[in-house]
Amino acid sequence: MEAALPALPALIERIRDCAAARRPLRLRGGGSKDFYGEPDTPGELLSTRGLSGVIAYEPSELVVTVGAGTPLAELEALLAAHGQCLPFEPPHFGGAATVGGMVASGLSGPARASVGSVRDYVLGLKLVNGRGEMLVFGGQVMKNVAGYDVSRLMAGALGTLGLITEVSLKVLPVAPAETTLRFEMKQAQALEQLHRWGGQPLPLNASAWVEDQGVSVLYLRLRGARAAVESACRTLGGERQDEVADDWRGDRDLGLPWFSERPDHDLWRLWVPQTAPPLSLPDTPYVNWHGGQRWVRAAPDAGPALREAARAVGGSATLFRASSPHGRAPRFDPPAPPLDRIHRRLKHEFDPAGIFNPGRLYASL
Repeated sequence: MEAALPALPALIERIRDCAAARRPLRLRGGGSKDFYGEPDTPGELLSTRGLSGVIAYEPSELVVTVGAGTPLAELEALLAAHGQCLPFEPPHFGGAATVGGMVASGLSGPARASVGSVRDYVLGLKLVNGRGEMLVFGGQVMKNVAGYDVSRLMAGALGTLGLITEVSLKVLPVAPAETTLRFEMKQAQALEQLHRWGGQPLPLNASAWVEDQGVSVLYLRLRGARAAVESACRTLGGERQDEVADDWRGDRDLGLPWFSERPDHDLWRLWVPQTAPPLSLPDTPYVNWHGGQRWVRAAPDAGPALREAARAVGGSATLFRASSPHGRAPRFDPPAPPLDRIHRRLKHEFDPAGIFNPGRLYASL
């Protein structure tokens, strides 16, 4: 099962022309994550949709290699036909997501705290740098990944280091059994229980805590061998709910009602240690990743307070989706000076003319 990427030579030539003229390029796949990162990225649009297709897929080896412009839905359908999946559940945000955008954004869904993030499943990739050179990193098996893993460096770089053209991913079999348990409990009790359960041999896969119409509820998804899931249900108790797949997709794509109830508020994503207690926040959060990710709806001027709340427990805060496309707060926490120097050196090495998505990750880069 193979496919070529006939659009690639023309894209490389265009990158070389833009580098020579120092004309910026705005890389775009399906546009499902246009809202993410700093707004108003300058440059000519360079679409990756022509880099679509399966390069190689060997189900028995649990590895697939696809073009960066391949629709994520198509890849997931192919894997599902062979009883396999991307276990980190990358978000779609509307259905037009591509594999390249999945890697560039570095975003993962509700199972991330249990199974790892997108970067943990990137075995290798091909990249066109800012000189128009084709670079190959990693491979198609884990043992090929040695030294500094540059392929995984691209996860979350938002296209600022180069044009990803194809990606090799580790995939896994679909779990034999799955169910969701519902518990009514306050946030502090839910965080305490998740921490306690995390130290036990339970098939915990995802969790979500939310306050819905005054009722505080923890949802716990179990995945694994059928015997392990059934045993965990008997141990944990709770109310069993087997028809909630759409709700977990809503968690993945931020499509649940909680995320749209206050359109005049910014949506913030706080990453904190799972053991962090409930934080002092302007609104009751939506909590997933076993307590490690806390979504907050807040007025446009709440950014400094939210960042301070996250830093106080060793975390960070991202303005994930602004109520106005021209919000004043920077989207990501500015890096500390040593990390900022590393960012700048990497950007210069990969993209010396600064043509790829300038300002998308940090306004100064």
